[in-house]
Amino acid sequence: MIPVNEFSLVGNEAKYLKECVDSGWISSEGPFVRRFEEEFASFVGVKYGIAVCNGTAALETALFALGIKAGDEVIMPSFTIISCAIACIRLGAKPVLVDIEPDNCTIDVNQIEGRITPKTKAIMPVHIYGHPVDMDKVFELAEKYKLKIIADFAEAQGAQYYSNKKRKWMQCGAMSDVSATSFYANKIITTGEGGMVVTDNPEYAGKSRAYRNLCFGIDERFSHDELGYNFRMTNLQAAIGVARLEQVDKFIKIKRKLAEHYKTRLAEIKQIRFLTEKSYAKSVYWVYAIELKPEFGVDAKELMVRLRKYGVETRPFFKGMHTQPVFVKSGLFRGEKYPNTDFAYKYGLYLPSGLALTENQIDKVVEALREALK
Repeated sequence: MIPVNEFSLVGNEAKYLKECVDSGWISSEGPFVRRFEEEFASFVGVKYGIAVCNGTAALETALFALGIKAGDEVIMPSFTIISCAIACIRLGAKPVLVDIEPDNCTIDVNQIEGRITPKTKAIMPVHIYGHPVDMDKVFELAEKYKLKIIADFAEAQGAQYYSNKKRKWMQCGAMSDVSATSFYANKIITTGEGGMVVTDNPEYAGKSRAYRNLCFGIDERFSHDELGYNFRMTNLQAAIGVARLEQVDKFIKIKRKLAEHYKTRLAEIKQIRFLTEKSYAKSVYWVYAIELKPEFGVDAKELMVRLRKYGVETRPFFKGMHTQPVFVKSGLFRGEKYPNTDFAYKYGLYLPSGLALTENQIDKVVEALREALK
């Protein structure tokens, strides 16, 4: 079986983990946590990094830092991981959905303004599958309506966006008031589990640090003015993160090279289409995603079954938030329709895309696709 993601330790991971064990610093108080925060923030191009235990916690912490509270609305794509909605709901806020662009699955920025109400407090662009959102329109709307921007760049670590508004290339994670990422095992930078909030704003950084650490009092430690959570990252996790970050440029080159090989090899398979890398984007191709053309009569679910018989593991695209059973039962998005999201879920999937993937394995995946689509 060719796995959808294969993880390998090829740098200083074991060395740094041994340092943690030998020193006895394995908790969140260890020195690798601060080092990872500082080095990751520098990589993104912001002043502050606040390490947490996972990506969902990072999103919630970032929303808290912005002051999102009960009754507020946060605009986000329907096509995303449920963590984005969960983070809002846990703070009492309401996720407000927008459809996606059909050619790259990022939020359709031209639909955002129509979803803004007096209760809207923030826009949450989600950079999908390694490709940045078209952020200039988001910048304009945030300025026009005095809204905050909180980005999810878990799938786009190292991806870049060219802003005509700001006339420069910008790194994903550095284009928002506050941004959140995940370091799950399949991410470009991983700590196994883990996440981080990044920002240039010292107030948001301070609130994030407090929230991830039970909102301990400053003058009196065990006096709590607000409710926080234990979202801390361990020194062991951070040690792995530091080791992975040392190799990030190499990882991004590998991702882009694998994507180019896929594109070349898949070009003659008429039943599929590729997601588009826009002129404003430098995608990191976190995963290699394809969509099936519906006129050929095969959907993603059927193709995944067929490919598994050929020894190829795949993953489906996101199921839209508006169709998630838990939200359907609650009536949260009753009557809402997002056709591009529905199409992507029905006909989209991503192929083996891990950093350990070889071009020979890609060739086998392509041949399996060819056979499975006969």
